[in-house]
Amino acid sequence: MSQPQNRTHIAELKDKVGQEVTIAGFVDIRRDHGKLIFIDLRDESGKVQMIALPNHKEAHELAGTIRPEWVISVTGKINPRPEKLVNANEPNGAIEVEMFTVEVISRAETPPFDVREDGIDIGEETRLKYRYLDLRRPRMQKNLRLRHKVTTLIREYMNKNDFVEIETPMLTKTSPEGARDFLVPSRMHPGEFYALPQAPQQYKQLLMLSGFERYYQLARAMRDEDLRGDRQFEHTQIDLEMAFVNQRDVLNLVEGLMIHVAESVGKKVWKKPFPVFTHEEAMKQFGADKFDLRSEEEKKDPNIMAFAWVVDFPLLEWDDNASRYTFAHNPFSAPKAEHVERLMQINQEAAGKRSPELDSLGAQQYDLVCNGYELASGGVRISDPKVQRKVFELMGISPEETEERFGHIIRAYEFGAPPHAGMAPGLDRLVMLLANEPNIREVNAFPMNSSGQTSVMNAPSKIKPTQLAELGIKINNDSPKKS
Repeated sequence: MSQPQNRTHIAELKDKVGQEVTIAGFVDIRRDHGKLIFIDLRDESGKVQMIALPNHKEAHELAGTIRPEWVISVTGKINPRPEKLVNANEPNGAIEVEMFTVEVISRAETPPFDVREDGIDIGEETRLKYRYLDLRRPRMQKNLRLRHKVTTLIREYMNKNDFVEIETPMLTKTSPEGARDFLVPSRMHPGEFYALPQAPQQYKQLLMLSGFERYYQLARAMRDEDLRGDRQFEHTQIDLEMAFVNQRDVLNLVEGLMIHVAESVGKKVWKKPFPVFTHEEAMKQFGADKFDLRSEEEKKDPNIMAFAWVVDFPLLEWDDNASRYTFAHNPFSAPKAEHVERLMQINQEAAGKRSPELDSLGAQQYDLVCNGYELASGGVRISDPKVQRKVFELMGISPEETEERFGHIIRAYEFGAPPHAGMAPGLDRLVMLLANEPNIREVNAFPMNSSGQTSVMNAPSKIKPTQLAELGIKINNDSPKKS
């Protein structure tokens, strides 16, 4: 089919009353009223009512065959609606298009669901199988356009504050971020594997050592962890790092970013500046380190965003299963300055059992929470290689393993390191809250379902034996699917 010539977007029609235009898009609905046929047509900019009259015979006959979700092009005249038929609730409710000619660009099968509805009650499996249809819903269009607006606002804010956007590798080394890695076999190095990044943590720290004092990126991160409403295998984070700063500098920067984004999309910030709770205070007052400060009455207002900071986390936490200490948040988080001397004097044997001394070590670690969700986690980094090695030692990691897994970054700190700190707010959760949606699948174009299968393409899938052989991989069909 030919492309519509000199196409006008539907949002522009109000300013062209009395003119002849060509518009194109999806058929929303067709209504037959005797000899009059009404068709609502939508494109990405809006929706308009069209009318087929018997005096335009070919257009009228073809209009009678058209079905929802067909893609058509229409040339016609924009007329004001009769006063009694004006719909004040629609942006184009005062006009209609008199159809002169119609071209069917693409016919459509009957969709498995009505894309004009919100779709909340439709099963996840069906929605994600036909995600390309699901995304035609006005609600989903609105959500993804909101996400685009949010990312634009983020980039504007970060660029204005002299940050440099830098991309970091997607094929990297396994990292200790707290979840399982997604592994990628190497064809060129048989038996060895890349890991998809759980976060660009080490790279952004290396960038601070490289002389970039303000870095950010909208980073894709992958974690093989159990799925839930606010967690997917893949997510996007507003990754940032700053040199020659302290904790308060990062909090001020991120607080300004959140206020800028929230208020720019019509939200109300519950309190400015954001309230600050120590980890101990949060646990005593709320029983958790993520909480909702809104009253029951305030929760009825979908536009209120109650941000709060949680600071002064413990440096280490005891792992009962492993009978050793592990990092509470991040292995690169700096201990509180007043605790460094005490930390350096603790011997490795003492770390083999739980002790009040180790439990009391604090970290320069902080979280941002909003409306009951953790939105971001960050920290001041360890910039002294001796302190970093000591932290790994207290976590029961041998010097040999430390060298194998982290030698590259520890060596980098031996060539001069500015003090630096950062954070990584989750974009998906932020947009979910801004859109007032119940889960992050509603603000992602092609999310996974609850069993870890991708939309439409239904990955993961089996691969050809020749591909496995090329990678030097054999499948053990007796291995457990879950551990």
